[in-house]
Amino acid sequence: MANSEPVTAADVQLMQGLAQRVTATRPDLVNGDATFGELAWNWGKGHASDGASWTRRLWFSGGELVAWGWAQLPHRVRRSDGSAKDITGAYLAYQVHPDHAALVDEVIDWYDATAADVERTVTPSAADEFALKRWAAHGYGTDPASLGDTGSWIQLNERDLTGLEQPLLPDGFRFRTADEAGPEAAVQAHVDAWAPSTYTAEGYQGVRQTAGYRGDLHVLVEAPDGTMASSAIMWLDEANRTAEFEPVGTHPDYRRLGLGRATLLHGMQLARAAGATHMTVACLGAPGHPQARGLYYSVGFRSFTRDAPLIKTRTAERRPKPEPGRAERPVGQGE
Repeated sequence: MANSEPVTAADVQLMQGLAQRVTATRPDLVNGDATFGELAWNWGKGHASDGASWTRRLWFSGGELVAWGWAQLPHRVRRSDGSAKDITGAYLAYQVHPDHAALVDEVIDWYDATAADVERTVTPSAADEFALKRWAAHGYGTDPASLGDTGSWIQLNERDLTGLEQPLLPDGFRFRTADEAGPEAAVQAHVDAWAPSTYTAEGYQGVRQTAGYRGDLHVLVEAPDGTMASSAIMWLDEANRTAEFEPVGTHPDYRRLGLGRATLLHGMQLARAAGATHMTVACLGAPGHPQARGLYYSVGFRSFTRDAPLIKTRTAERRPKPEPGRAERPVGQGE
């Protein structure tokens, strides 16, 4: 059974359930944009502004979701500084349960039919050898924009929650939660860290509607002047006793003070107290993007798996050997 409709909060909850089942048996096959937390974050922050350009298809077996595709079609992105950017390509987030791996061909056919007149990008797990072969058979090749020292590919990092260091904040700074600080402060903390940002109060309302969001696991660092200088949301997957940071950011005026490191350590302590034994966080993996990776490594994370960015151009529809181009990817780490 399959269907194609706008992406709803109920759909995302079903997708999160599939993420939990795949995580339990083959965590290396969970696509980077199909994790429990990433699904909630991407839908929540973007459903109001970008939802009209989203469509999804769901595949069920015995009443249980076993595969899904979420196509993000061309649209205009508006940022907090008043600027706008036209996304001219299509991007697909998707997941297939390994017991139903052959469904990836149906996912690809649906995506090609849905976004047939534009460039198409997708980022399966690099560990999913079967899926990579099927994408190649349908004319998808490595996205050249992902290559090189400043490439755009994402790696997933992990650590267990034993042996945590104590977080240290500079004098006058203190930890808060979104429950304590309120919605306005939580939104402003993200906008400041990621400026120019697409995040809005309406986006935060969407985030709060998603399954798994907890205001007590949304950590902020308040500066002496009242500015929310750093923030991180943690998504707790109770079924697998794992938690995920997404997003993590620090106000540019308060960087190099150790706030990001302290936020991560404090967040992991909260996640452990909530029942998690394992933690994950994603970042850009190319050598030319060392900042976030270095921060995460400094608190004990190590690389676990990575994505494999693929592209199919309109030219690929007419040539046996595609000549890859570049399409904008609507989903990005943090923003």
